Amino acid sequence: MKWNNKFNYPKSSRSIEDGLRKYLIDGEKLPSVTSVIDFTKSAEDKAAIANWRERTGEALANKIQKDAAKRGGKMHAFIEHYLLGQMNQSLFEKNEQYQKMAEIIIKQGIDGRLKEIWGVEATLTFPQKYGGTADCLGIYDSKESVIDFKNSLKLKKIEFAQDWFLQLGAYSLAHNVVHGTNITSGVILLCTVDLVFQEFKVENDELIMYQNLFLGRLKKFNEMKNLS
Repeated sequence: MKWNNKFNYPKSSRSIEDGLRKYLIDGEKLPSVTSVIDFTKSAEDKAAIANWRERTGEALANKIQKDAAKRGGKMHAFIEHYLLGQMNQSLFEKNEQYQKMAEIIIKQGIDGRLKEIWGVEATLTFPQKYGGTADCLGIYDSKESVIDFKNSLKLKKIEFAQDWFLQLGAYSLAHNVVHGTNITSGVILLCTVDLVFQEFKVENDELIMYQNLFLGRLKKFNEMKNLS
């Protein structure tokens, strides 16, 4: 695994406006990829989330989401330090769940497979359209790839990972357009709290399909915002 700083990723700042995350990149204020996806969820998806919150109870649902975000943030930080070659165990609590989860992703999903790193937590932008942050970019399983790290309470069924695939489509499209790459592979590396590893890939024509699906969601997002 080696670093190749061949691309210049822009600096950005983030803000929340009307409940939506925005990226300020090179003077442009752009909606985030995740905000576009969340804002344009289908009525069925929104109803499913509402039903889950009702069954679970608002307090517990909020706690589950807060815990997942906190756990995911620490897991990402551990993996990021590893990829940057800045691992210092004293920065992290010992034997915490997030650390075990990160180590499984590193062992089963990264070591021996991620051959070249272009960027970690890299800001991406499709000019005048959207912005986002990719967990990792580089050569993975011999292909130009965008890689995201995820955590979950339980194993993820592929039908419930569609929003993640849309993210990969958005990130890969932006990188290919701006940096002239040929990213043909999107990878999700996931670990559950029970320390079970999962991997999802969308490649070639399937990745192009998700790029186009995201552009459709972006069009819908802009139409909905213009009507609001």
